[in-house]
Amino acid sequence: MADGPTITTIAERAGVSIASVSRVLNGLPTRQETVRKVMAAADELGYVRNAVARSLKSRRTHQVAFAMADVGNPAYLAMLRQIQPVLKAAGYRLVLHSTDAVVADEIDVLHSLGERYVDGLIMSPLRVTDAHLQMLAAARAPVVIIGTVPEGTPVDNVRADSRTGVKLAVDHLYALGRRRIALVNGPPDTWPGASRGAAYREALEQLGLPYDDDLVQIGDFYRAQGGRAVAELLDRAPDVDALMCANDLIALGALDVLRAAGRRVPEDVAVVGMDDTDLAAASWPSLSSVSLGSAERGKVAAELLLDRLNGDDAAPRVITVPPRLVVRASTAGETYGQEGGRT
Repeated sequence: MADGPTITTIAERAGVSIASVSRVLNGLPTRQETVRKVMAAADELGYVRNAVARSLKSRRTHQVAFAMADVGNPAYLAMLRQIQPVLKAAGYRLVLHSTDAVVADEIDVLHSLGERYVDGLIMSPLRVTDAHLQMLAAARAPVVIIGTVPEGTPVDNVRADSRTGVKLAVDHLYALGRRRIALVNGPPDTWPGASRGAAYREALEQLGLPYDDDLVQIGDFYRAQGGRAVAELLDRAPDVDALMCANDLIALGALDVLRAAGRRVPEDVAVVGMDDTDLAAASWPSLSSVSLGSAERGKVAAELLLDRLNGDDAAPRVITVPPRLVVRASTAGETYGQEGGRT
């Protein structure tokens, strides 16, 4: 048994035909009693424990994992809706991990690649630590990162262009006559928080606007925390006339707080989010937002991973998806008709 169980040994243990074992392991329609017998035998022989897949001989699981910070964030759901069909069409099932952006959980997912429970991994971490980089360099299966990793990291990388996206938003607010443009950001020790904070300063400088610490509030990438951050910002800087929010969830929290405070949007305060999730168009007022191509990034990541699974050994690729500003009522007012897109 040194090489692990085979279809033949599982069939003998289960008392069924080799063909029946093959059907069960390949997920084909089979009598429930047969499935029970085969899976029980496979478990006894170590198949489940060793994650040895549809084809035990090839040791492929025909499963791929997607690890994201927050399964409730619509940006990740947009990625998921594109990743799943690409992989399904190629015969792979998708395993989901919601890590809550906990580094230890993400490291554990990377470490578990050595157990061969999946054939490859798509990961979208908010922070990239030295531990991440060490595990990525030693990964026992192909990995694609959606996000940003340092140059030279030996994995395929699909990135958003947050800096250009922030500039699009700030330029839009400036063109509307806003001059007290605040930033409500996520944690600055994350890639998104760091890049969006730096881009905000650059955008102000290019427009000749002074940077003011009072107009920057740090929260987290969630609606409730975003609302609390905006409330603190308004207490400190009540004359703010525009909010650049680091994602749509923060922006939705901002709309909640502004409404409760009697501030009209956009007449008193214009609001822009980032990600252009489904919630942006459904909010009241509808939310202007910078699309960072979440769906496209998910699709590209899945395609890159499939290339690796099919034997592509080319140098690691870095693909950047360009942003697009979608203008809605939270900056243009309810008289604004069709959604507008600006590159």
